[in-house]
Amino acid sequence: MNHLVIQGEDIPTPVLKDFAKLANTAEIERVTARCFRLRDADPAPGAFAAIAATCGSLHLDAALVPTGRSLADMGLVAMDMDSTLITIECIDEIADFKGLRQEVAAITASAMRGEIDFAESLRRRAALLAGLPESDLARVYDERLLLSPGAETMLAGMRDAGVRTLLVSGGFRFFTERLKTRLGLDYTLANELEVANGKLTGRLLGDIVDAEAKARELRRVRGELGLDNAQVIAIGDGANDLPMLREAGVSVAFHARPVVRALTRYTINYCGLDAVLNLFAPEPAAALR
Repeated sequence: MNHLVIQGEDIPTPVLKDFAKLANTAEIERVTARCFRLRDADPAPGAFAAIAATCGSLHLDAALVPTGRSLADMGLVAMDMDSTLITIECIDEIADFKGLRQEVAAITASAMRGEIDFAESLRRRAALLAGLPESDLARVYDERLLLSPGAETMLAGMRDAGVRTLLVSGGFRFFTERLKTRLGLDYTLANELEVANGKLTGRLLGDIVDAEAKARELRRVRGELGLDNAQVIAIGDGANDLPMLREAGVSVAFHARPVVRALTRYTINYCGLDAVLNLFAPEPAAALR
């Protein structure tokens, strides 16, 4: 049995009641001001697709989640950085200081859609950064990097439940290590930009953190913690997150590309990262009949 979770800024009661009929349930519970749960939902074939379509038109997110699933049952949340934990693509912002934002952003977007090999795309983009002062990385972090809405709430909820955190990125260690300190993350993995005489050389140090490296790191940490797949949450937005997402029992596409939304268990298209917590919401007190 599942619960139907509906999340968003404005959720009309008549719409919830229509959803309850489609989901064959009469009990609607308020989880938060922006989240409702329709208990013991049993939608007929095609009904959830109809609910999801209506949600899309209203900028709401919908999910069918197993009854009785608790965040305390989970042990690890793995997440991408660029356009997931944070709102920007760091490499695009770095390139902006060299007047190459559009060129680099086009390569980034193509890689995230899965149209070109990620490792090759990263080498091409990094090469375009040659000659930039290392201080421009700090400017991106200080002036342009913003956490995605709900990120800190989600991470606080994970910590409270004893869930460890892994930030694994095809971006750069300059940013992941600062976020690790700032947010109290447990594990990080990212690429290293080579710097000589205070300037970027356009080269990368060590092995490239690509899609398979992300998945491999998740498996490593999962094994280190003695967890199985069902105890892992993974959150990402791009094609290079897919192998990592497949390693998790709970996979979440966050404001993601269509190829990712099609291949993950849950999608969050409109809400913030705190919406992930509501996939494990505790029993609420309020109910609508």
